[in-house]
Amino acid sequence: MIIDHKELAPDTLINLIEAFVLREGTEYGEQDYSLEEKVAQVKHQLEEGSAVIEFSEEHETVNIISKS
Repeated sequence: MIIDHKELAPDTLINLIEAFVLREGTEYGEQDYSLEEKVAQVKHQLEEGSAVIEFSEEHETVNIISKS
């Protein structure tokens, strides 16, 4: 199920994005970015529609995935 990021409370959205970018294996290339920069990048991707929030009812997990 796709969750519209606009329907989440702002603090909830930021916490979700932070949890996503702090997961082991999340790569941003050769340049190091601060947590705030990573959060802003993911938030921008959600706002422009290139990424979506996916909730798995079966696994009871939330993830941010590329729309493509």
